[in-house]
Amino acid sequence: MTNLANLPKSSRTEFTSAINQICAERGISPAAILETLKAALVAAYRKDFGANEELEYEVILDEITGSAKILEYHKDKPEAKKDVTPAGFGRIAAQTAKQVILQKIREAEKDAIITEYQDKVGSLVSGMVLLFDTQAIIVDIGRGQALMPQEEQGSAEHYHLNQRLTLYIKSISETPKGKQIIVSRADPQLVIQLFKREVPEVNSGAVEIKVIAREAGSRTKVAAASTQAGVDPVGSCVGQKGVRVQAVINELGGEKLDIIEYSEDIAKFITAALQPAEHLEIKLNEKKKEAKVTVPEDQLSLAIGRDGQNARLAAKLTGWKITLNDGKPKKTKTSKKE
Repeated sequence: MTNLANLPKSSRTEFTSAINQICAERGISPAAILETLKAALVAAYRKDFGANEELEYEVILDEITGSAKILEYHKDKPEAKKDVTPAGFGRIAAQTAKQVILQKIREAEKDAIITEYQDKVGSLVSGMVLLFDTQAIIVDIGRGQALMPQEEQGSAEHYHLNQRLTLYIKSISETPKGKQIIVSRADPQLVIQLFKREVPEVNSGAVEIKVIAREAGSRTKVAAASTQAGVDPVGSCVGQKGVRVQAVINELGGEKLDIIEYSEDIAKFITAALQPAEHLEIKLNEKKKEAKVTVPEDQLSLAIGRDGQNARLAAKLTGWKITLNDGKPKKTKTSKKE
């Protein structure tokens, strides 16, 4: 960095040019750079010239030429300031200031990026796996980096360096390392935003995804409803020859997707939620929000699903406790909403 205390006339424009270039490239204000520089000069003086703790120090910095001087004054007499800029201070101060300024630039740049992405919370972003930080993953999302904690990762997904992913921007959160952009592959909103991207009717509001139940990386059930007459919510989401839903499945790494039509008729809704099982008989206890479902013996395994997943997701989707049986107690299966 240029000797700020004794800048020759021919070099004076270098200071403002350098500051302006940094600000333009980094998207930060000149005031942030100059205030950081002043603080660095005071810190350098205190460190290298044995500053008196009873005295206060002030930096006068010419914002045009870059020349600087140190003034000292007693805490009780702020009006009585004395120039104490030592010979050769400019070189030492500039070296110290450079380190502090670079750190401040990084912080300011990160703040600018955080502010930019604050407006993008709730949307999708394309990212690339940059590195693994313990159990979390650092992802390059363009101008900045985002954090994908372990709980936001798909349980069945395996990540590798330079892997490209579609991510859901979940939040801007305070962490031990400061503010971080948090992205997710596990949040149900990822699926909803993918449908908005792939299905014009969902994006326009003609089809609404009313509720979703997801076990990330494995299986998701989506209940959709039409807000316009003549629009088929399930057909719209599936697309001709399944092209739309397949695009979503591909983005989710092969995660299974069940799309059903939402209904205010709870018996009808539970029946749809338990698909692909068919021919169900349902008895409802409205007070307890419990449904006893009798399933044909040859459909019971479909209703239950592998490790109880189908029944479990149906209970999450509907918000009802669901008990399945075929009249034989030994084959009874109960699922509770979570």
